[in-house]
Amino acid sequence: MNVLLTGAFGNIGQSALDALLKRGHQVRCFDLKTKANERAARSYVQRAQIIWGDLRRPEDLKGALRDIQIVVHLAFVIPSLSATGVSSETDPEWAREINVGGMKNLLDAMKQQPQPPKILFSSSLHIYGKTQHLPPPRTVFDTPHPIEHYAKHKVECEEMIQRSGLTWTIFRLGASLPIRLLMDPAMFDVPLNNRIEFVHRRDVGLAIANGLETDEIWGKVWHIGGGPDCQLYQRELVEGVLEAVGVGMLPEDAFTNEPYPTDWLETEESQRVLNFQRRTLSDYIEDVKKRVGFRRFFIRLFRPLIRAWILRKSRVQV
Repeated sequence: MNVLLTGAFGNIGQSALDALLKRGHQVRCFDLKTKANERAARSYVQRAQIIWGDLRRPEDLKGALRDIQIVVHLAFVIPSLSATGVSSETDPEWAREINVGGMKNLLDAMKQQPQPPKILFSSSLHIYGKTQHLPPPRTVFDTPHPIEHYAKHKVECEEMIQRSGLTWTIFRLGASLPIRLLMDPAMFDVPLNNRIEFVHRRDVGLAIANGLETDEIWGKVWHIGGGPDCQLYQRELVEGVLEAVGVGMLPEDAFTNEPYPTDWLETEESQRVLNFQRRTLSDYIEDVKKRVGFRRFFIRLFRPLIRAWILRKSRVQV
């Protein structure tokens, strides 16, 4: 199958790309030409077609869509943990040009194709807003109440897709973290008792690959979360990673008490259809330890200084 993968060299993009190539799909990668993306693309140049472009330029999309059967649309400006360091919340108008304006350009270009392709769009659990006062889990029938600009953009894009007249499916993802040592200030913006559903990025890639091989996904919204074993509290996630890399758990008063828009997800139906839940937080922690590698020795050696440096990132007065 001929697949266009946008955001191919991002966190989820590379996992999806690996899974799609493993299944024998012909993948055309579409992403911005940055140094980080060029480095990531080097290992794929013999296995996938790479097109550098910008969602804000319709002319870039027209060529990328030629002879494509399915679009997997992952490219999006996110609120935190981005490899670019740019946030949807610090410059929302710029982010909206890419997130919402880019979606409009993509849908328009798809409709102009002689045989318009199908689209799989990655949305987010963030669209439900602050739900800690509600009994879990969230279902795909819950009404969105987006808080962040990012989540509002996701909801707007979902609505555009559903009105497009194209064949579509929407995957609302749980918390799928990049495999690296997370020192983003956003870590402190989630209360330690906040419910959060983790899903390993490789499981997301598997869900996408499996989804393209079943007709049952189309015209529906699906939750892509890690399942009961990945329904965590923020404390478990943060403590597990920080202890594993040698930093150790940080003081509780560095973390906010303001509820954050994450929750547990109902994934029984998506697991039945997509059969993707293979990994847990323990697998992620092992991946992070391998990525950090020998640096764990220096983290332990300079632990007091590193802990002080991390704590300075907290927006909460400690």
